[in-house]
Amino acid sequence: MTSILVVDDQALVRVGLRKILDVEPELEVVGEAGDGDEAVAEARRLRPDVALMDIRMPVLDGIEATRRIVAAQPETRVLILTTFGLDAYVFDALRVGASGFMLKDAPPEEIAAAVRIVARGEALLAPAVTRAVVEEFARRPPVAAAVLPTAVAELTPREREVLDLLTRGLSNPEICARLVISEATAKTHVARILQKLGVRDRVQAVIYAYESGLVAPGAL
Repeated sequence: MTSILVVDDQALVRVGLRKILDVEPELEVVGEAGDGDEAVAEARRLRPDVALMDIRMPVLDGIEATRRIVAAQPETRVLILTTFGLDAYVFDALRVGASGFMLKDAPPEEIAAAVRIVARGEALLAPAVTRAVVEEFARRPPVAAAVLPTAVAELTPREREVLDLLTRGLSNPEICARLVISEATAKTHVARILQKLGVRDRVQAVIYAYESGLVAPGAL
């Protein structure tokens, strides 16, 4: 079973998410939290596979809660739920270690699928807003010119191509179509990129690419 902690300051939202997830095979809501501070405590106590995390909450917001949870127990994946297509805080949540985000009004089957994806150790951005998130990187000030990290030099030309497509928000099937490769090959390339860059998922790889200067803001 995939264990889930539901974190939201609205009780009705928590009830709705529990109903959506508890009817799904192999998914189980093991706890709830109404603010970020409680979320950190419950995550420590329950050690869930996935924490569904609201961003705007009292006491401690979802960004700081995500940072503390990921730092203390990286085996717990955090999936951000937001009301907006591009919440102003989503970028920061991804930067501190969230594995992706979904819209709260997404169909129940998509939310359940998202939980399964991040529970497998993959990362996810809602398709409707993936490119908007990538554009958020492009709006940020460019990093100062510097020598690229040595890890980048270890990437093969094909891996550089795949990383470039990742930064543009392309999914594995889209990468396959663009490079005319199989999905298994695409997954292998992505796995090697993550290993060489020392990042835990494709979201962190995108952040790495922008913050290291490997991809220039505006180069979408």
